[in-house]
Amino acid sequence: MKRGKKYIEAAKAVDRGTLYDKEEAISLVKKTSVAKFDETIEAHIRTGCDGRHADQQIRGAVVLPHGTGKTVRILVFAKDAKAEEAAAAGADYVGAEELIPKIQNENWFEFDVVVATPNMMGVVGRLGRILGPKGLMPNPKAGTVTMDVAKAIQEIKAGKIEYRLDKTNIIHVPIGKASFTEEQLADNFQTLIDAINKARPAAVKGQFLKSVTLTSTMGPGVKVNPAKLS
Repeated sequence: MKRGKKYIEAAKAVDRGTLYDKEEAISLVKKTSVAKFDETIEAHIRTGCDGRHADQQIRGAVVLPHGTGKTVRILVFAKDAKAEEAAAAGADYVGAEELIPKIQNENWFEFDVVVATPNMMGVVGRLGRILGPKGLMPNPKAGTVTMDVAKAIQEIKAGKIEYRLDKTNIIHVPIGKASFTEEQLADNFQTLIDAINKARPAAVKGQFLKSVTLTSTMGPGVKVNPAKLS
């Protein structure tokens, strides 16, 4: 993969062999974020879990104290009073069965998070093959299958993010933007780490956080010392 001049220059500031303290890593990620747009800062966390085993899965959600810096578009599957409640709470789109063909046939994906009331999961289930691979399927563990749609919408708009293991047992999540202060990024990062440590499955033995890397959209990865994040 060919890297641009800016990336190569920025990468010189990062020693790939060093495991940095949290504060130093965040400072470096901000410094090496040199794109013309406000880059997203992401955490990539490799765990000691083996996702092939049901008792070693990790999935949950946490509200970042300073949000993600991103405007999140929410689609809510609900009917009647719950649909009205969702609209009043600020959902971007609210609907029921009529949205199925729009998503299936028209490839409509102008939303980032899907929330559904439990009684609508039969309908949403028809979209499983489409929403599942995109990580958009509502899930009770993430708080996106709920009767309290207003609370779910408020939390998501406030900066609630979902974390889960991918096929390689790594968790990828945004913790803010390059324009955030170092303190804001540190708060968000620590809140995420605390939530993931708390979600540690009992079946996982030995070191839980194997590696933690912070990176901006276009910048180099900065490794954080996982031993100092327990």
